[in-house]
Amino acid sequence: MNGGMIDRLRSMPIRSSAVLTGHVTASIARNALSTTIVVGAAIAMGFRPSASPLEWVAAVGLLLLYVLALSWLAAGLGSVAKSVESASTLSFLMLFLPYLSSAFVPTHTMPAFLRGISEHQPITPIIETVRGLLTGTPIGDQGWVATAWSVGLLVASFVVANALFRRRVND
Repeated sequence: MNGGMIDRLRSMPIRSSAVLTGHVTASIARNALSTTIVVGAAIAMGFRPSASPLEWVAAVGLLLLYVLALSWLAAGLGSVAKSVESASTLSFLMLFLPYLSSAFVPTHTMPAFLRGISEHQPITPIIETVRGLLTGTPIGDQGWVATAWSVGLLVASFVVANALFRRRVND
């Protein structure tokens, strides 16, 4: 954080948070493009969503909110990392969590110890909500739970990422 591009940006009359905001914005754009490609491939392979335009907007909005939260979390983890390699290692957990959710199998088919983890983490309600919105199945209170997880994670990640980044660049 004390060399190269960061030094150049610190010498310019911009807010220090612009560095993180730029990173997060680029991350959201990359993830939106990736998600669009995956949905396109799913439709090409036979997935036929029955969602109304309003349900599509809700599903996309929830996914973007979650990606925004994860992007700020990754920015915070990157602020404490000593190198690019350690930043990748720190963010590994975010890549692993979907495997401990209802993304691949229903939670009721999991062993009891794994079911507890799967049912009480942010990805399961997000997946169930998006799945329900796109396939026309009831989502119950999962939409509110998914939104609460995403907003909570976003607020916490935003505050922590900015604090860690300010501390790191001021050292």
